[in-house]
Amino acid sequence: MHVEEHDLEHDFPTLRQTIADLRASNPDFAALAARFDDVNGQILELERGDMPIGDLAFEEMKKERLRIKDQLYAMLSTYGRP
Repeated sequence: MHVEEHDLEHDFPTLRQTIADLRASNPDFAALAARFDDVNGQILELERGDMPIGDLAFEEMKKERLRIKDQLYAMLSTYGRP
């Protein structure tokens, strides 16, 4: 099965330095990014291992990943603005 990468740096390549800066300097961003990494890792593990999981549970995990990514992007897009 082909597994697409969804890590922050892959999805937002032009914001790699901003992501690194915020991970290091903003505890709220760092905690949310860690939660994203955790959920994303679980999804990747399920996809790569073709592990059994109910469709509804899997879709909820993907929705959570997207909600977190939206929050992170909002933080990224306002970084450095007064």
